[in-house]
Amino acid sequence: MEVASSIGAFGFWLFLAVVVGGGMWFDARKKESEQETLRRLVESGQRIDPALVDKMLRTTGNERKDRDLKVGGIVTLFVGFGLVVLGWFLGKFEPQAFGVMLGVSGLVATIGIGLWLAGAYFAYTSRDDQV
Repeated sequence: MEVASSIGAFGFWLFLAVVVGGGMWFDARKKESEQETLRRLVESGQRIDPALVDKMLRTTGNERKDRDLKVGGIVTLFVGFGLVVLGWFLGKFEPQAFGVMLGVSGLVATIGIGLWLAGAYFAYTSRDDQV
């Protein structure tokens, strides 16, 4: 039984590494393709519009970082709530599991609150009407 759980844990971490590595590889290839397009335009001697260059080299397409932080905070808060429910179910099989999961969910909920507050602070400090 121990070998099966070890293989399962290894498979999970391997999957996670492949997903993260694949995302990084995709982003690198996308940026490389955009730069290759600009390079070919320059080499061909065509006139390049500065707005097009800015659009292609922009690192992020979303200018609402405060909203992203708030959404991440809300999702993380609900993950914390889900961990409490999971702890309740696990507590039926192992009495100490509920207490442990309650602590873990408290940690996750605290991270969610921090993300949400960071989003609110970012929205407040990046307002246009501030002096």
